[in-house]
Amino acid sequence: MTRFVTRFAPSPTGRLHLGHAFAAWQAHDAARAVGGRFLLRIEDIDQTRVRPGFEAALYDDLAWLGLSWETPVLRQSERRPAYRAALETLAARGLIYRCFKTRQEVLDEIGRAPHGPEVYGGVYRGQALDAEEEAGRLAQGEAFAWRLSLALARDALGGFDHLAFLEEGQGPDGERGWIKAEPALAGDVILARKDVGVAYHLAAVVDDAHQGVTHVIRGQDLFAAAHIQRLLQALLGLPTPTYRHHRLLRAPDGKRLAKRNGGETLADLRAAGVSPAQVRARVEM
Repeated sequence: MTRFVTRFAPSPTGRLHLGHAFAAWQAHDAARAVGGRFLLRIEDIDQTRVRPGFEAALYDDLAWLGLSWETPVLRQSERRPAYRAALETLAARGLIYRCFKTRQEVLDEIGRAPHGPEVYGGVYRGQALDAEEEAGRLAQGEAFAWRLSLALARDALGGFDHLAFLEEGQGPDGERGWIKAEPALAGDVILARKDVGVAYHLAAVVDDAHQGVTHVIRGQDLFAAAHIQRLLQALLGLPTPTYRHHRLLRAPDGKRLAKRNGGETLADLRAAGVSPAQVRARVEM
């Protein structure tokens, strides 16, 4: 039987909702169907948003849904040395640079690009400062983010044409099968910054490789992330999993279910006497 390892990776920044239940079942059931492994990973690298109690609450919610997972659970906050090592690997190859621009300055620069942000792509592309200016800004204690240089990554790999990933699910526009990776769509992404430490893309690819994940099963809102993650896998010499993106659950107003939008949580449903079977029936409609 083919080895099959997948994961569900929630962030303990709020209570789980129906969208989380659907995503967790998608991964859990796929693994169980082929006798594979289902892992739970806690994405708690953003300590500015993590709140006490939410990690324990999500364990309770997932157990109530009938899910089981391997232990110990990987917590990203305990994996910082691995992320730092990956970042140092990219730095040693000259593929990342310090960016001192604020979020607003980045947006302003995109808007000033030739022909406007539509042609520029709405993404940031920059370069390292000269050594003297960078040293001066570091000496002043200015905050910065580490960005991946797409231009230098392209040179290092001899182009991006050979980068692709297998989509067994479906992207938001019906994408399926072998997909040519287009990392340029993301621009020079941030891989680490002072307030959060490592960023999502780098942590995800490092942890997927570490845990031997063969299939990444997640919502279509993360389909675009596969393009830049495929690039990072190539640069770090990491294996590329198969991707299986699934539909998103939406509220009656058409908005996708998300923590920031509020709404009914699994804890609310449980308190109201709703059973896990009723929750499953609701999300599978």
